[in-house]
Amino acid sequence: MIDEHLTEFAGLPVVAFTPDTGPDDPLPPAGEVAWAVRGDWSDESYRDVFARFMDAVDTTRVTALVIGFWGWDDVDGLGASTLAEAADRFPNLRAVFVGDILDEEYHISWIPHGDITPLVEAFPGLERLEVRGGLGLVMEPFRNLNLRVLRFESGGLPTEVVRAVAASELPALERLDLWFGDPQYGGDAEIGDIAPIMTGERLPALRDLGLRNGVFQDEIAAEIASAPVVARLETLGLGMGMLSDRGAESLLSGQPLTHLSTLDLEYHHLSEPMMERLRAALPGVRVGLGQPQDGWDEEDLWVTAMYIAVSE
Repeated sequence: MIDEHLTEFAGLPVVAFTPDTGPDDPLPPAGEVAWAVRGDWSDESYRDVFARFMDAVDTTRVTALVIGFWGWDDVDGLGASTLAEAADRFPNLRAVFVGDILDEEYHISWIPHGDITPLVEAFPGLERLEVRGGLGLVMEPFRNLNLRVLRFESGGLPTEVVRAVAASELPALERLDLWFGDPQYGGDAEIGDIAPIMTGERLPALRDLGLRNGVFQDEIAAEIASAPVVARLETLGLGMGMLSDRGAESLLSGQPLTHLSTLDLEYHHLSEPMMERLRAALPGVRVGLGQPQDGWDEEDLWVTAMYIAVSE
């Protein structure tokens, strides 16, 4: 459940511009904060709020922008398209978060997107792109020589988006984070869709890889066991999903992971003995485990169903 807006983004404090922001309200220097443009339930449309924002702020100095709630009536990603149409007003924009939307506004699986390819193409200098939600989300493979961070927070990330990411040319990308989600909410990707990511051929700079929140985490772990991309990673995240002892066994029996600084498995379905085996096998690695989800009885028998961390 997402019940708080971002307070920091791209290393900058977030300052909101909303329908309540008036012409006489004091505003910080444009380049010293990450601006969050958010709509609400008022009569003022998101486009009108965004237009007022561009009139009130020197957008040529804006480097980080957060797109918030853009209204109940829109189903085609109005926030992203509004920014793409105004690209010439933001020559120094380097970081964008699309969908800083609370659970009370839309559940994460309900956030209505459209094609975000025009947004990506409109900002070739973009270094950071993060997207929350997956309903109707479309993205074509793209080429960006500057993008260093690409993240998708989703309860259901469409297969086509996963394939587009895998097929994109991103030579500078250092961090990639995908939340796959549940098939019931549109998260229909399969293990074969991330095969190009596992080779790492299009991602020579990748150091931080998160393949999270999937129903097929055990299959991902089995591929990780021999994936060429792993050798260059510093951080690997496989948590938030249905990772069981079977997947952890693949990690232990595969290629060495002792070069990692962090192996993040938070929110998992591992037994206590398997957790101890992981800790013992990776003494120099920060292994994020926390508490197992659901439960094991005293004889280490599985007693409840497995779920991913984020779906609806």
